[in-house]
Amino acid sequence: MKNLYINIRFFFMLIGVGILYVLAFFFPVLMWAAHIVLVICFLAVMVDYLLLFNQKEAIQAQRILPEKLSNGDENFVKIDIKNNYSFKIVTKIIDEIPFQFQKRDFLIEKHISSGNNTFFKYTLEPKERGEYHFGSLNIYVSSPLGLVSKRFSFQKDAVLPSYPSFIHLRKYELMALQSEFLLGGIKKVRKLGHTMEFEKIKDYVPGDDIRTINWKATSKANRLMVNQFQDEKSQRIFILIDKGRTMKMPFNGLSLLDYSINAAMALSHIILRKGDRAGMMTFSKKTENKVAADHKSGQLKKISEALYNIKTDFFESDFNRLYQDVKYSINQRSLILLFTNFETLDGLSRQLKYLRGIAKNHLLVVVFFKNSELQTLINKNPENMQEVYDEIIAEKFEFEKKLIIQELRKYGIYTVYTLPENLNIDVINKYLEIKARGIL
Repeated sequence: MKNLYINIRFFFMLIGVGILYVLAFFFPVLMWAAHIVLVICFLAVMVDYLLLFNQKEAIQAQRILPEKLSNGDENFVKIDIKNNYSFKIVTKIIDEIPFQFQKRDFLIEKHISSGNNTFFKYTLEPKERGEYHFGSLNIYVSSPLGLVSKRFSFQKDAVLPSYPSFIHLRKYELMALQSEFLLGGIKKVRKLGHTMEFEKIKDYVPGDDIRTINWKATSKANRLMVNQFQDEKSQRIFILIDKGRTMKMPFNGLSLLDYSINAAMALSHIILRKGDRAGMMTFSKKTENKVAADHKSGQLKKISEALYNIKTDFFESDFNRLYQDVKYSINQRSLILLFTNFETLDGLSRQLKYLRGIAKNHLLVVVFFKNSELQTLINKNPENMQEVYDEIIAEKFEFEKKLIIQELRKYGIYTVYTLPENLNIDVINKYLEIKARGIL
């Protein structure tokens, strides 16, 4: 009986019987008719109950979940239901989706003929990374009489992780290919010197650099042997993500940290496809989630696992600690893309000496964000004095962002200043531009 539920049609039927009894009070001839209708209603309920409850495994249902959710994207959840009753049924599907989505009105109605399957899907768009707990898949089944329903529950308690955005990686790969053609006319800068990627030991021949003589191999072979080096086939690209309090600012349901993590995934995919080595780390009070730069087949998965459950810690980020860790852990010259956010020139000035220190040994690109709310105020035509004041203040903040860009460029630090929703494309384009120019 715990799975028995009364439908609204049953209450309408009782109301009709009640009205008939009220009329019988004034017209006694209707009393017997009211009694007969009441008995018929009782029998109809009993028949409806027997139709629904006399068969085991009357319906079969399955919720088909993806392996993982892609944060900030539309993810499809599929449901497959089969009707084993000998009659057509009406179903109401209530899936207990994770509380993070705050969907209190989830309800799907389907009519399923006898012996048939119905297959449908709905979308979920997560705004947070981490674990999402699904409850039961509840299906309320009614017969053609529609007086009562029987509840069926399937697949209790499922846990699904939400990872940084990965659904559109293929799309960004195609965009990167298109951007490469557009950058084809850029002149490359000739780099002097040679790289130090070891290839083999060979016999010395006149003209070889005597600085590359391998004295240990020479003593063993009793003839001059030199180390031979080759041009480095892949460059090291490191992605540094600030997870301090400035990255908690939300835009369209996602924080700046989430936008940065999604961009890091898309950029890492492009870096690996281009044959470069991708690495990353996060920082706030200290550096964490370090992934060494590499281009092995499982590197993207390593980066994804490192970014999976990162949260903002609301601390003031320690750029001094970041500088020290970069200095000692990244020994070779690399391209470093630093995702952070500076709202004022004073905020930049406190950290500028550390950024300059990183830029001395590496090619540094600072990625920070336009405030889309300010852009709305700037582009809006003011209609009253308050809106004029708002526009002036917004332009002041925007001008200060431009001063930040000029200050960074003064010390040879590249910048990407973009709206959060355009971050993926702009960062990928900057990487491709730097690679095409050969300035690393």
